[in-house]
Amino acid sequence: MKKLGIILGVGIILVIVFCGWWLFSRPERGTTGAISTHFRWLGSNDEIVIDGFDDPKVQGVACHICRAQTGGIKGEFGVAEDTNDASIACRQIGPIKILDELKDGEHVFDERRSLVFKKLQVVRFFDRKRNVLVYVAYSDRIIEGSPKNSISTVPIMGWLAP
Repeated sequence: MKKLGIILGVGIILVIVFCGWWLFSRPERGTTGAISTHFRWLGSNDEIVIDGFDDPKVQGVACHICRAQTGGIKGEFGVAEDTNDASIACRQIGPIKILDELKDGEHVFDERRSLVFKKLQVVRFFDRKRNVLVYVAYSDRIIEGSPKNSISTVPIMGWLAP
């Protein structure tokens, strides 16, 4: 009986640690807005959520990503698996300054879409021939990914001050 109590206590501690890690390891986002798409009797509604983020290595570029978010009880507890649907738009918002070496396929944004196995990611490529930054949003899983994706390009151009 004592062993069962110890095992139960350790299990509860692990659940608390995992929940804390889950809540506080989420990426910092600037949520721009949300649109309700499906009413749920219990928990929050399903939504389309729009977040803004900056490229960490390229000053003067802002991106917005729009994706589905499952509500309900599972969504409230973070155990729902969201769809692979996402859209991205990136624009030059000021003089572009590259802060560090750019590597093709480098991650600039990611977010879990299920408890463990699925991620929404944005990667950047630099098309040197055309002097264009290319951003691709896609979802992947540990075992199988999805061909659904979205792309946005930002030509690197001079910036005239107003």
